Amino acid sequence: MAAGDFVIAGGRIACPDGLLEDGWVRVSGRRIAGIGTGTPPETTRVDVGGALVVPGFVDTHCHGGGGGSFSSGDEKELRNAIKAHRRHGTTTMLASLVSDPVSALREQVAVLNEFVADGELAGIHLEGPFISEARCGAHDPAALLEPDAATVDKLLAAGKGGIRMVTLAPELHGGVRAVRQLAEADVIAAIGHTDAVEEQIRPAIDAGATVATHLFNGMRPLHHREAGPVGTLLDDERITIELICDFVHIHPTVLRLVTDHAGRGRTVLITDAMSATDAADGSYTLGRLDVDVTDGVATLADTGSLAGSTLTMDSAFRNLVECSRLDILEAVRSTATRPAELLGVSDRTGSLRAGLDADLVVLDEKLHPARVLRRGEWVPDPKG
Repeated sequence: MAAGDFVIAGGRIACPDGLLEDGWVRVSGRRIAGIGTGTPPETTRVDVGGALVVPGFVDTHCHGGGGGSFSSGDEKELRNAIKAHRRHGTTTMLASLVSDPVSALREQVAVLNEFVADGELAGIHLEGPFISEARCGAHDPAALLEPDAATVDKLLAAGKGGIRMVTLAPELHGGVRAVRQLAEADVIAAIGHTDAVEEQIRPAIDAGATVATHLFNGMRPLHHREAGPVGTLLDDERITIELICDFVHIHPTVLRLVTDHAGRGRTVLITDAMSATDAADGSYTLGRLDVDVTDGVATLADTGSLAGSTLTMDSAFRNLVECSRLDILEAVRSTATRPAELLGVSDRTGSLRAGLDADLVVLDEKLHPARVLRRGEWVPDPKG
Protein backbone atom coordinates (compact mmCIF):
# COMPACT_ATOMS: atom_id res chain seq x y z
CA MET A 1 0.00 0.00 0.00
CA ALA A 2 1.41 3.36 -0.99
CA ALA A 3 1.36 6.39 1.29
CA GLY A 4 -2.13 7.83 1.63
CA ASP A 5 -4.73 8.60 4.27
CA PHE A 6 -5.67 5.63 6.45
CA VAL A 7 -5.98 4.57 10.06
CA ILE A 8 -4.38 1.62 11.84
CA ALA A 9 -7.04 0.56 14.33
CA GLY A 10 -7.62 -1.90 17.14
CA GLY A 11 -4.04 -2.00 18.38
CA ARG A 12 -2.10 -1.58 21.59
CA ILE A 13 -0.22 1.59 20.74
CA ALA A 14 3.15 2.12 22.46
CA CYS A 15 3.11 5.90 22.95
CA PRO A 16 5.71 7.84 24.95
CA ASP A 17 3.28 8.30 27.85
CA GLY A 18 1.94 4.74 27.97
CA LEU A 19 0.21 1.90 26.14
CA LEU A 20 -3.08 2.88 24.55
CA GLU A 21 -5.48 -0.08 24.57
CA ASP A 22 -7.90 -0.30 21.63
CA GLY A 23 -5.90 2.51 20.07
CA TRP A 24 -5.53 3.89 16.59
CA VAL A 25 -2.90 5.73 14.56
CA ARG A 26 -3.98 7.91 11.66
CA VAL A 27 -1.50 8.21 8.79
CA SER A 28 -1.62 11.01 6.25
CA GLY A 29 1.02 10.91 3.55
CA ARG A 30 4.34 10.10 5.21
CA ARG A 31 3.40 11.35 8.66
CA ILE A 32 1.36 10.44 11.72
CA ALA A 33 -1.69 12.70 11.66
CA GLY A 34 -3.13 11.65 15.01
CA ILE A 35 -3.27 8.99 17.73
CA GLY A 36 -6.18 8.10 19.99
CA THR A 37 -8.39 5.42 21.53
CA GLY A 38 -11.90 4.22 20.87
CA THR A 39 -13.67 4.98 17.61
CA PRO A 40 -11.11 5.86 14.92
CA PRO A 41 -11.59 8.62 12.33
CA GLU A 42 -13.68 7.81 9.24
CA THR A 43 -11.17 6.83 6.58
CA THR A 44 -9.62 3.68 5.13
CA ARG A 45 -9.12 1.32 8.05
CA VAL A 46 -6.40 -1.28 8.65
CA ASP A 47 -7.47 -3.39 11.63
CA VAL A 48 -4.60 -5.04 13.52
CA GLY A 49 -6.71 -7.08 15.92
CA GLY A 50 -5.14 -6.15 19.24
CA ALA A 51 -1.53 -6.34 18.02
CA LEU A 52 1.21 -4.29 19.66
CA VAL A 53 2.21 -1.26 17.58
CA VAL A 54 5.67 0.18 18.30
CA PRO A 55 7.85 2.82 16.62
CA GLY A 56 10.06 1.63 13.79
CA PHE A 57 13.38 0.39 15.15
CA VAL A 58 16.48 2.60 14.92
CA ASP A 59 19.78 0.72 14.48
CA THR A 60 22.91 2.80 14.97
CA HIS A 61 25.39 -0.01 14.26
CA CYS A 62 24.90 -2.33 11.27
CA HIS A 63 27.37 -3.66 8.67
CA GLY A 64 24.95 -5.35 6.30
CA GLY A 65 22.38 -8.08 5.75
CA GLY A 66 20.48 -10.00 3.12
CA GLY A 67 23.79 -11.12 1.64
CA GLY A 68 24.94 -7.52 1.20
CA SER A 69 27.74 -5.62 2.93
CA PHE A 70 27.91 -1.86 3.41
CA SER A 71 31.66 -2.09 2.78
CA SER A 72 31.22 -3.59 -0.68
CA GLY A 73 30.53 -0.39 -2.61
CA ASP A 74 28.01 -2.38 -4.66
CA GLU A 75 24.67 -0.57 -4.84
CA LYS A 76 22.66 -3.77 -5.24
CA GLU A 77 24.26 -5.23 -2.12
CA LEU A 78 23.56 -2.05 -0.18
CA ARG A 79 19.90 -2.07 -1.18
CA ASN A 80 19.58 -5.74 -0.28
CA ALA A 81 21.02 -5.03 3.17
CA ILE A 82 18.64 -2.14 3.78
CA LYS A 83 15.63 -4.16 2.60
CA ALA A 84 16.57 -7.14 4.78
CA HIS A 85 16.59 -5.06 7.94
CA ARG A 86 13.52 -3.10 6.95
CA ARG A 87 11.54 -6.33 6.71
CA HIS A 88 12.43 -6.89 10.36
CA GLY A 89 11.19 -3.49 11.45
CA THR A 90 14.30 -1.27 11.19
CA THR A 91 13.08 1.94 9.57
CA THR A 92 16.13 4.08 10.42
CA MET A 93 19.75 2.91 10.35
CA LEU A 94 23.39 3.86 10.14
CA ALA A 95 25.66 1.96 7.76
CA SER A 96 28.75 0.82 9.65
CA LEU A 97 32.15 0.34 8.00
CA VAL A 98 34.98 -1.74 9.44
CA SER A 99 38.63 -0.66 9.42
CA ASP A 100 40.19 -0.29 5.98
CA PRO A 101 42.88 1.89 4.40
CA VAL A 102 41.77 5.51 4.31
CA SER A 103 41.57 5.54 0.52
CA ALA A 104 39.20 2.54 0.59
CA LEU A 105 37.08 4.04 3.33
CA ARG A 106 36.71 7.27 1.37
CA GLU A 107 35.50 5.28 -1.65
CA GLN A 108 33.00 3.35 0.46
CA VAL A 109 31.77 6.54 2.09
CA ALA A 110 31.28 8.17 -1.33
CA VAL A 111 28.92 5.37 -2.39
CA LEU A 112 27.03 5.44 0.92
CA ASN A 113 26.64 9.21 0.67
CA GLU A 114 24.13 8.67 -2.14
CA PHE A 115 21.97 6.55 0.15
CA VAL A 116 22.22 9.11 2.93
CA ALA A 117 21.27 11.90 0.53
CA ASP A 118 18.12 10.12 -0.64
CA GLY A 119 17.06 9.20 2.90
CA GLU A 120 17.62 5.45 2.68
CA LEU A 121 20.25 5.70 5.42
CA ALA A 122 20.42 8.05 8.39
CA GLY A 123 24.20 8.29 8.11
CA ILE A 124 27.49 6.43 8.26
CA HIS A 125 29.38 4.95 11.19
CA LEU A 126 33.13 4.43 10.96
CA GLU A 127 34.03 1.60 13.31
CA GLY A 128 37.76 2.17 13.00
CA PRO A 129 40.42 2.47 11.75
CA PHE A 130 41.39 4.28 14.97
CA ILE A 131 41.14 1.25 17.25
CA SER A 132 43.43 -0.90 19.39
CA GLU A 133 45.23 -3.79 17.72
CA ALA A 134 44.98 -5.67 21.03
CA ARG A 135 41.17 -5.49 20.88
CA CYS A 136 40.52 -5.23 17.14
CA GLY A 137 38.41 -8.40 16.94
CA ALA A 138 37.16 -8.83 13.36
CA HIS A 139 39.09 -5.82 12.02
CA ASP A 140 42.15 -6.14 9.80
CA PRO A 141 45.18 -5.22 11.97
CA ALA A 142 47.01 -3.97 8.87
CA ALA A 143 44.39 -1.24 8.38
CA LEU A 144 44.62 0.29 11.87
CA LEU A 145 45.86 3.84 12.39
CA GLU A 146 46.44 6.38 15.09
CA PRO A 147 43.91 9.22 14.80
CA ASP A 148 45.91 12.22 13.61
CA ALA A 149 43.86 15.34 12.94
CA ALA A 150 44.55 15.43 9.19
CA THR A 151 43.29 11.87 8.66
CA VAL A 152 40.18 12.49 10.72
CA ASP A 153 39.52 15.61 8.64
CA LYS A 154 39.96 13.67 5.38
CA LEU A 155 37.40 11.09 6.39
CA LEU A 156 34.89 13.65 7.64
CA ALA A 157 35.31 15.63 4.44
CA ALA A 158 34.62 12.51 2.38
CA GLY A 159 31.40 12.06 4.31
CA LYS A 160 30.08 15.51 3.38
CA GLY A 161 28.17 15.60 6.65
CA GLY A 162 26.98 12.01 6.34
CA ILE A 163 29.36 10.51 8.91
CA ARG A 164 27.40 10.51 12.15
CA MET A 165 29.54 8.31 14.41
CA VAL A 166 33.18 7.24 14.72
CA THR A 167 34.36 4.50 17.08
CA LEU A 168 37.91 4.85 18.40
CA ALA A 169 40.25 3.72 21.16
CA PRO A 170 41.09 6.77 23.31
CA GLU A 171 44.43 5.37 24.52
CA LEU A 172 45.94 5.74 21.04
CA HIS A 173 48.22 8.70 20.44
CA GLY A 174 45.91 11.59 19.55
CA GLY A 175 42.82 9.70 20.74
CA VAL A 176 41.45 12.30 23.16
CA ARG A 177 42.21 15.09 20.70
CA ALA A 178 40.29 13.17 18.03
CA VAL A 179 37.30 12.83 20.34
CA ARG A 180 37.28 16.58 20.78
CA GLN A 181 37.67 17.08 17.02
CA LEU A 182 34.69 14.81 16.33
CA ALA A 183 32.51 16.41 18.98
CA GLU A 184 33.25 19.87 17.59
CA ALA A 185 32.20 18.59 14.14
CA ASP A 186 28.88 17.34 15.62
CA VAL A 187 29.90 13.71 15.06
CA ILE A 188 29.24 11.13 17.77
CA ALA A 189 32.51 9.96 19.31
CA ALA A 190 32.14 6.37 20.49
CA ILE A 191 34.62 4.47 22.63
CA GLY A 192 35.23 0.89 21.54
CA HIS A 193 37.75 -1.74 20.49
CA THR A 194 39.89 -0.41 23.27
CA ASP A 195 42.42 -1.76 25.76
CA ALA A 196 42.31 1.43 27.84
CA VAL A 197 42.28 1.71 31.61
CA GLU A 198 39.99 4.09 33.47
CA GLU A 199 42.57 6.88 33.54
CA GLN A 200 42.59 6.86 29.72
CA ILE A 201 38.80 6.64 29.35
CA ARG A 202 37.81 9.54 31.62
CA PRO A 203 39.59 12.27 29.62
CA ALA A 204 37.88 11.04 26.44
CA ILE A 205 34.47 11.32 28.07
CA ASP A 206 35.34 14.80 29.31
CA ALA A 207 36.38 15.68 25.74
CA GLY A 208 32.96 14.71 24.39
CA ALA A 209 32.69 10.93 23.90
CA THR A 210 29.07 9.89 24.44
CA VAL A 211 28.71 6.24 23.33
CA ALA A 212 30.14 2.86 24.36
CA THR A 213 30.45 0.71 21.23
CA HIS A 214 28.94 -2.74 21.97
CA LEU A 215 29.87 -2.78 25.67
CA PHE A 216 32.01 -5.78 26.70
CA ASN A 217 32.79 -6.81 23.11
CA GLY A 218 36.11 -5.60 21.71
CA MET A 219 37.36 -4.12 24.97
CA ARG A 220 39.43 -4.88 28.06
CA PRO A 221 37.15 -6.85 30.40
CA LEU A 222 35.87 -5.68 33.76
CA HIS A 223 38.10 -6.61 36.69
CA HIS A 224 37.34 -6.08 40.36
CA ARG A 225 40.59 -4.12 40.82
CA GLU A 226 40.51 -2.26 37.48
CA ALA A 227 37.27 -0.87 36.08
CA GLY A 228 38.63 -0.60 32.54
CA PRO A 229 36.31 0.57 29.77
CA VAL A 230 33.37 -1.60 30.87
CA GLY A 231 33.13 -0.28 34.39
CA THR A 232 34.09 3.28 33.51
CA LEU A 233 31.63 3.64 30.65
CA LEU A 234 28.80 1.95 32.49
CA ASP A 235 29.37 4.10 35.55
CA ASP A 236 29.30 7.45 33.71
CA GLU A 237 25.82 8.93 33.21
CA ARG A 238 27.01 10.80 30.11
CA ILE A 239 27.53 7.56 28.17
CA THR A 240 24.91 5.74 26.13
CA ILE A 241 25.53 1.99 26.22
CA GLU A 242 25.29 -0.11 23.05
CA LEU A 243 24.41 -3.79 23.54
CA ILE A 244 24.31 -6.64 21.00
CA CYS A 245 21.33 -8.45 22.49
CA ASP A 246 21.69 -11.81 20.71
CA PHE A 247 22.89 -13.86 23.71
CA VAL A 248 25.98 -14.80 21.74
CA HIS A 249 27.84 -11.55 22.42
CA ILE A 250 26.46 -11.13 25.94
CA HIS A 251 24.81 -13.47 28.46
CA PRO A 252 21.23 -12.80 29.64
CA THR A 253 22.45 -12.21 33.18
CA VAL A 254 24.92 -9.61 31.90
CA LEU A 255 22.06 -7.98 29.97
CA ARG A 256 20.07 -7.68 33.19
CA LEU A 257 23.02 -6.28 35.12
CA VAL A 258 23.62 -3.60 32.49
CA THR A 259 20.00 -2.62 31.94
CA ASP A 260 19.34 -2.52 35.68
CA HIS A 261 22.15 0.03 35.97
CA ALA A 262 21.87 1.98 32.70
CA GLY A 263 18.09 1.67 32.43
CA ARG A 264 15.92 3.04 29.66
CA GLY A 265 17.76 6.35 29.48
CA ARG A 266 21.17 4.99 28.48
CA THR A 267 20.58 1.57 26.92
CA VAL A 268 20.56 1.25 23.13
CA LEU A 269 20.23 -2.06 21.33
CA ILE A 270 22.18 -2.55 18.11
CA THR A 271 22.55 -5.45 15.71
CA ASP A 272 26.22 -5.16 14.65
CA ALA A 273 24.80 -7.28 11.82
CA MET A 274 26.97 -8.46 8.93
CA SER A 275 26.01 -9.63 5.45
CA ALA A 276 24.80 -13.10 6.49
CA THR A 277 21.93 -11.57 8.45
CA ASP A 278 18.58 -12.72 7.05
CA ALA A 279 20.55 -15.02 4.75
CA ALA A 280 21.87 -18.59 4.81
CA ASP A 281 24.83 -19.97 6.75
CA GLY A 282 28.04 -20.18 4.74
CA SER A 283 31.19 -18.26 3.83
CA TYR A 284 31.15 -14.46 3.81
CA THR A 285 33.50 -11.52 4.25
CA LEU A 286 33.56 -8.66 6.75
CA GLY A 287 35.64 -5.93 5.20
CA ARG A 288 38.62 -7.85 3.81
CA LEU A 289 38.43 -10.77 6.26
CA ASP A 290 36.88 -14.20 5.63
CA VAL A 291 33.99 -15.16 7.88
CA ASP A 292 32.28 -18.49 8.52
CA VAL A 293 28.64 -18.47 9.58
CA THR A 294 27.33 -21.59 11.31
CA ASP A 295 23.94 -21.76 13.02
CA GLY A 296 23.73 -18.01 12.60
CA VAL A 297 26.98 -17.32 14.49
CA ALA A 298 29.60 -15.40 12.50
CA THR A 299 33.29 -16.02 13.27
CA LEU A 300 36.56 -15.21 11.54
CA ALA A 301 37.67 -18.17 9.45
CA ASP A 302 41.27 -18.06 10.70
CA THR A 303 40.91 -17.20 14.41
CA GLY A 304 37.34 -18.06 15.39
CA SER A 305 36.81 -14.54 16.80
CA LEU A 306 33.23 -13.28 16.67
CA ALA A 307 32.75 -11.28 13.47
CA GLY A 308 29.64 -9.21 13.95
CA SER A 309 26.24 -10.85 14.31
CA THR A 310 23.27 -12.08 12.30
CA LEU A 311 20.88 -10.28 14.64
CA THR A 312 17.87 -8.25 13.56
CA MET A 313 16.30 -5.53 15.67
CA ASP A 314 13.00 -7.36 16.14
CA SER A 315 14.89 -10.30 17.64
CA ALA A 316 16.88 -7.93 19.86
CA PHE A 317 13.60 -6.34 21.01
CA ARG A 318 12.13 -9.76 21.87
CA ASN A 319 15.25 -10.78 23.78
CA LEU A 320 15.19 -7.56 25.77
CA VAL A 321 11.52 -7.91 26.69
CA GLU A 322 11.82 -11.59 27.58
CA CYS A 323 15.12 -11.57 29.47
CA SER A 324 15.63 -8.13 31.01
CA ARG A 325 13.60 -6.41 33.68
CA LEU A 326 12.59 -3.60 31.30
CA ASP A 327 8.94 -3.32 30.30
CA ILE A 328 7.56 -2.83 26.78
CA LEU A 329 7.81 0.96 26.86
CA GLU A 330 11.36 0.82 28.18
CA ALA A 331 12.24 -1.66 25.42
CA VAL A 332 10.74 0.76 22.89
CA ARG A 333 12.92 3.52 24.25
CA SER A 334 16.04 1.34 23.90
CA THR A 335 15.26 0.26 20.32
CA ALA A 336 13.78 3.44 18.87
CA THR A 337 13.46 6.56 21.00
CA ARG A 338 16.93 6.78 22.57
CA PRO A 339 18.86 5.91 19.38
CA ALA A 340 16.79 8.50 17.49
CA GLU A 341 17.73 11.08 20.12
CA LEU A 342 21.37 10.04 19.83
CA LEU A 343 21.31 10.62 16.05
CA GLY A 344 19.47 13.93 16.40
CA VAL A 345 16.42 12.72 14.46
CA SER A 346 13.89 12.45 17.32
CA ASP A 347 11.96 15.33 15.77
CA ARG A 348 11.23 12.99 12.83
CA THR A 349 11.15 9.45 14.16
CA GLY A 350 11.70 7.16 17.15
CA SER A 351 8.29 7.68 18.82
CA LEU A 352 4.63 7.40 17.94
CA ARG A 353 3.54 11.03 18.05
CA ALA A 354 1.49 13.22 15.75
CA GLY A 355 3.67 15.09 13.28
CA LEU A 356 6.48 12.53 13.17
CA ASP A 357 7.18 10.18 10.27
CA ALA A 358 4.80 7.23 10.11
CA ASP A 359 7.49 4.68 11.01
CA LEU A 360 6.02 1.79 12.96
CA VAL A 361 6.00 -1.97 13.41
CA VAL A 362 2.92 -4.09 14.05
CA LEU A 363 4.05 -6.99 16.26
CA ASP A 364 2.13 -10.24 16.64
CA GLU A 365 1.51 -12.02 19.94
CA LYS A 366 5.07 -13.43 19.89
CA LEU A 367 6.53 -9.99 19.10
CA HIS A 368 7.38 -10.88 15.49
CA PRO A 369 6.75 -8.22 12.83
CA ALA A 370 3.39 -8.75 11.12
CA ARG A 371 3.59 -5.48 9.17
CA VAL A 372 6.13 -2.67 8.89
CA LEU A 373 5.33 0.90 7.88
CA ARG A 374 8.03 3.36 6.83
CA ARG A 375 7.24 6.97 6.07
CA GLY A 376 3.63 6.05 5.46
CA GLU A 377 4.32 3.16 3.09
CA TRP A 378 4.00 -0.54 3.91
CA VAL A 379 7.23 -2.49 3.58
CA PRO A 380 6.81 -5.81 1.69
CA ASP A 381 5.55 -8.56 4.00
CA PRO A 382 8.41 -9.62 6.34
CA LYS A 383 7.12 -13.20 6.06
CA GLY A 384 7.01 -13.10 2.25
